Amino acid sequence: MSCGGNSSDHSTAAAVRTSDGKLQPDGMAVFRQRCVTCHGADGTLGLNGAKDLTQSALTLEERVNIITNGKKLMTPFGTVLTPEEIQAVAEYTLTLKK
Repeated sequence: MSCGGNSSDHSTAAAVRTSDGKLQPDGMAVFRQRCVTCHGADGTLGLNGAKDLTQSALTLEERVNIITNGKKLMTPFGTVLTPEEIQAVAEYTLTLKK
């Protein structure tokens, strides 16, 4: 069983306003909507082989690639999330590192 829900669902996550007044996806909200089932709220759950995000040494670009294309049992989110949402989630996962 892969994580992330139905790949035909489109994200409805909240947006946050940047300092210049633009709206951008809320990476934490998208993560909580799509990723906690396998990674857990703190990134350590490890369900279905999900990696411990607190220990991950992946770069931001590598995280974007995996979120977009999936890996092993992980759902590819490239057709589910917008590129901006994927970037926001990847950036949020960096905050989980210990």
